Amino acid sequence: MIEQARLRPGSRVLEVGSGGCNAALLAEVVGPTGTTVTVDIDPRVTAGARSALIQAGYPQVRVLQADGADGYPADGPYDAIIVTVESSDIPPAWLEHLPPSGALVVPLRMRGHTRCLTLRRRDDHLLATKAIQCGFVPMQGLGRDPARRIPLRGEDAVLLLDDRTTEVDETLLRAALDMPRVDLWSPVSAAMSDGKAFDSVQLWLASQPRPYGILNVDRNRTAGLLDPQDRFFCPTLLSSDSLAYLTLRENSGQNWQFGAHGFGPAAETLAAEIIMLLTAWNDHHRSTGPQITIHPSGSALPDADGLRLLVPRRHSLTAISWF
Repeated sequence: MIEQARLRPGSRVLEVGSGGCNAALLAEVVGPTGTTVTVDIDPRVTAGARSALIQAGYPQVRVLQADGADGYPADGPYDAIIVTVESSDIPPAWLEHLPPSGALVVPLRMRGHTRCLTLRRRDDHLLATKAIQCGFVPMQGLGRDPARRIPLRGEDAVLLLDDRTTEVDETLLRAALDMPRVDLWSPVSAAMSDGKAFDSVQLWLASQPRPYGILNVDRNRTAGLLDPQDRFFCPTLLSSDSLAYLTLRENSGQNWQFGAHGFGPAAETLAAEIIMLLTAWNDHHRSTGPQITIHPSGSALPDADGLRLLVPRRHSLTAISWF
């Protein structure tokens, strides 16, 4: 994140989400002529960060207890804002504190998937020049994550819904896990070292215009029943009473085959849809991945030539486009 911000001696940087260690690293990079400000909504966090920074020899770092969604204009504008908590929106204050050449590095949640985006201005919007899968503590306060949690097997299997238009029957989905599991396998595979492929295929499945959620499981407690591709951010297609999710099995060595597991009356239909989508991704989008842009809320975007997922929030509109 620090590298992506392109900081140098004399730069001014705002960190949203404090802890102390990252602020010390930022202070080292910008040097004695630079400015480092770190803010956090939790007074216990800021008190600990302030004490640790002083003890470690960084008294010049300004530590503030405040809602990070409001930024801190007094020491702005900043050459970069680095957000070290997960956000689902881009508050206007962050952009107001950045000059046209500034960088915003933020872990952004998009339909349940979090990517650390390096955002830079392009005309009337922001363009992600880098996107890396990540996980952070979610924001509190005004930037709190709006995702809904549906326990399917207590806390051992939880479905996260980050789409206000997706409606499911919680009772029927829980009952679906008591039905026989449907397993289907695709011709698509990837080496475990190919992290870019796994990142891309997740966003591809999330970009489909249909009911969608994220499966979060404890594999130790659900072994034999649920075995998703990713226990934290597993793409899941939904109907009111059924679900199917992305999974893997080892073919040979470190080569893994993509497949789908389904539960419920529509399990086979949903699992077959995942297989079809995996094949389309492999044939047309595997080597390129999506373009991610951020626009002001309510923006009317021109028609896209390919698939486009729009994630509307209070302040921003995220577009994930596949060309």
